[in-house]
Amino acid sequence: MIHQEPELVETIKDKVRILRLNRPKKKNAINAYLYTRICQALEEAATDPNTVIVVVTGTADYFTSGNDLSGIQDLGGKSSTGIPKKSDNRNDETPLKTLIAPDINRFHKFTASFIDFPKPLVAVVNGPAVGIGVTILGLFDVVYATDRATFHTPFVSLGQAPEGCSTYTFPRIMGPGKAAEMILFGKKINAVEACQLGLVTEVFPDACLDQVWSRIYQWAQLPPKTLISAKGMLRALKKDFLHEVNDKECNNLVERLQCDEFFTAMMTFFSRKSKL
Repeated sequence: MIHQEPELVETIKDKVRILRLNRPKKKNAINAYLYTRICQALEEAATDPNTVIVVVTGTADYFTSGNDLSGIQDLGGKSSTGIPKKSDNRNDETPLKTLIAPDINRFHKFTASFIDFPKPLVAVVNGPAVGIGVTILGLFDVVYATDRATFHTPFVSLGQAPEGCSTYTFPRIMGPGKAAEMILFGKKINAVEACQLGLVTEVFPDACLDQVWSRIYQWAQLPPKTLISAKGMLRALKKDFLHEVNDKECNNLVERLQCDEFFTAMMTFFSRKSKL
């Protein structure tokens, strides 16, 4: 029997729970299972007395390449080349909306889980981050990154919409102009730039990234109830608003995923990918 590694490797040591994305062949792309499992893991960690801090990181060279787009090939049917297409039948709008509803619900719950998580959240960005792997960082308390990391949000070029509350957190963190460069125009930035903008807390040389763990384990010895109280105060005034942002972003995403520009962008994406 072939042993298959779990797509989310979860470990608990010295009150630190590590959630490690483990799809290295897919550059740790987040599929339907991972969206659901990460939500479950955060829910479990929230009430676990042995968990004081949660860390999210990736396996191998990537933090995450973002949302796994392979499932999108099933939307609206496929062409003879396996590339997604949109039916010309204008009456297909309701079935398509129904078809994408489970994905939108997963996105919504995923982001809500990070908004509501009561304990400190730390991201250790061990390599390139794309899409949701970038936008969700605005909901973490601390973000450490290797100097190999890059941050890319190509939503508009893919006919999609930003999520993870980034339409609020990015302008708040880095200012409206820099946020627009990333969200509207898909500007890719490196780790040093991300740190200068405030998206990343500190950058480590790749060979020294392990240094972050001793710091995190030390923090996990702090009084847990006091940590929860302090984080609650930090987020108290914006928590409800973040949920409103999440609602609006997901509603906008529903609209984008039904438009012609989205299907055209996906046809271009998969056509280019098939030639690699």
